[in-house]
Amino acid sequence: MDGNLGHKVCVIGAGTMGSGIAAHFANIGLEVSLLDLTSQSVTDGFERAKRARPPHFYIPETASLVRLGTISENLDWIAEADWVCEAIVEKLDAKRDLFQHIESHLRSDAMVSTNTSGLQISLIAEGMSESFKRRFLGTHFFNPPRFLKLLELIPTDETTIVEVRRMAAFLEDHVARRVVMAKDTPGFIANRFGMWSMIHAVHTAERLQLSVEQVDAITGPFLGRPRSASFRLNDLVGLDIMADIASNLHERCVDDPYRNTLKLPRSMATLLDRAWIGEKAGQGYYRREGRELVVLDLRTLAYREKRDAAIPSVIELMSQPIGHRIGAAIELRDEVGDFLREHLIPVLRYADYLKESISHSVNDFDRVMKWGFGWEMGPFEMIDAIGGDKLGLSSTKFYQDGKVRDFQGNLERPKVETEYLAFTDYPVLDEREGFNIRDLGDGVTAICTTTKMGVFSPALLKALLEFLANFTGRLVFGSEAKAFSVGFDLGFLLEHSQAEHWDTVDAALNDLQQLSIRMGEFPSVAAVHGHCLGGGFEVALGCSAIAALAEAQIGLPESRVGLLPSGTGTARMRLLHQTSTRGLAEMAKQLTLGTVSANAGEARKLGYLSENDVIVYHPDRLISAAKKLALTVEPKPVPPWNQLEGPIGGMIDRGIEELRARGDLTEWDKAIGEQIKSVFAKATSWEDALYRERHEFNELMHHALTQARMKHMLETGKPLKN
Repeated sequence: MDGNLGHKVCVIGAGTMGSGIAAHFANIGLEVSLLDLTSQSVTDGFERAKRARPPHFYIPETASLVRLGTISENLDWIAEADWVCEAIVEKLDAKRDLFQHIESHLRSDAMVSTNTSGLQISLIAEGMSESFKRRFLGTHFFNPPRFLKLLELIPTDETTIVEVRRMAAFLEDHVARRVVMAKDTPGFIANRFGMWSMIHAVHTAERLQLSVEQVDAITGPFLGRPRSASFRLNDLVGLDIMADIASNLHERCVDDPYRNTLKLPRSMATLLDRAWIGEKAGQGYYRREGRELVVLDLRTLAYREKRDAAIPSVIELMSQPIGHRIGAAIELRDEVGDFLREHLIPVLRYADYLKESISHSVNDFDRVMKWGFGWEMGPFEMIDAIGGDKLGLSSTKFYQDGKVRDFQGNLERPKVETEYLAFTDYPVLDEREGFNIRDLGDGVTAICTTTKMGVFSPALLKALLEFLANFTGRLVFGSEAKAFSVGFDLGFLLEHSQAEHWDTVDAALNDLQQLSIRMGEFPSVAAVHGHCLGGGFEVALGCSAIAALAEAQIGLPESRVGLLPSGTGTARMRLLHQTSTRGLAEMAKQLTLGTVSANAGEARKLGYLSENDVIVYHPDRLISAAKKLALTVEPKPVPPWNQLEGPIGGMIDRGIEELRARGDLTEWDKAIGEQIKSVFAKATSWEDALYRERHEFNELMHHALTQARMKHMLETGKPLKN
């Protein structure tokens, strides 16, 4: 426990943020109590959290780990807590009154924080004891806490540096947060700048008479931001929340010459008057009508059909690096250039104006926008990429030669945070076609695939087997793509099945099986992120252990393209669950359905991950966690193939018939289930199971129904239920 801070947390306030924070704590294994004013209010708030979309919990069962109580009846829970995290209504007096009520119940060594999006932390602490003030901070979580890794930590002048460091270490090591220290100013960094930017985009759209669709086409991935762009993001945040924050900032930032931007745009004010406040009201700038989205017309303020917003210059420039494309787009004489000159340039100038008053460094400022808002580049990185002179700013770069310029103009090299390094931060020992070999240090080597979405092709399999033939040492296997692997090359399978090159397919399957087997012959760890599917998961299963990011989607979905897992996947699931006929029958159902987990916790629940595998909750610590695990694991030999007890074949048949009766399976799905049963119930050894996998796979590929499924998946990205 870092800094003697334990793992019992008491969250006070069961509203949207409090319940979401409590759920996040429970997900990662902290002991959590959640308090509110009454039994009814705490229950109602937590029930809303359990129904939240996207879900607050990785698996529903985790909700039972949160202890619910009331402030009046369960003050002893506060006395037990190592950290008390207040998350009640955003009202200064209410927060003060609460802390005055509970202070005498706090342990003398407990940390205490307020979750607020902008109230001044020092004002909340007024009138409290010196003991309270020295360990009191602001903790600005972002909503939803499960998905957004940023936390702004805001100490006051009276918070001791020892307590600040203790809390920061605990948040990063045990709460899966990336911490940025912010100054105790209105809105801190995120809301002071981020909310201003969001509202400025709406003002600009109205002034230029651009549509919602046009602005979202410009301010999404084209600008290096999430697909929610501007107006969709407004709906997700909630127009009421935006209005409250804007009003608070406008009232408190009286000396800010840019403050009038925070006055509500016409469209936003109208939507608020109508109570159309966004996603939680079912309508805002967007509204769903059946399967279609309608959109608010910013001129008529009425809904209309959503229009195609394909802008030629956006399409043309999208392939260029972000700095080049934005720099070029600013010069355009079309709606993109007009919008960027009227919106992006003022936004970047505002960041430059604010930087010293609200942040400790431009790096902190950039991190807030990248980690909290999903920007690919922070504002100062973007200024450097475009060129400050083109924006009416200094041409002196903020980032140079791996150093960051401080507010006195000096270049300083930032501290190396080894625990947060990505694969691409490590030196390359060798470059091969389809993968890089990197040195992780301490005798650990990394193989990092470089194919699109980590796809395994026959050529990549052969190259990997060739490299690993004489490999000795400890290994981390991963991907430099956005996913660990979406599986084996489906285009190859369709092409060769249509050409009836069955021996070619069988040879590729044999290589996939051999790669999975080879991974277990030395200490190895699969570092899994994004999608880990099909053949990619089969390779990961061969490793000594899997380190999976909590949000990784894991599974064997081969049945969706008319096949069964045949790179050791079916055989390994048989081995993993052979001690329980019921568990084995359930796994047969999952493979027949082609179930993919929504997250790593669900993957463990479904039986895809074993107890030896590790779930990594910190989104930026996968590689360091995988390396640490690689230093301790041993080779993973194939376990003995046990004969099954009980009528496993009949149990699988009943399970598949139940799914068929419910309409979850087609006749062809049922036929695939029969092939899976053949491996589970009839294979007499590991070698026999591997042969059966490949044989049944080839049999299925002969059929037009399977070829139709593969073709449909390649063309649409969606499964065909034929």
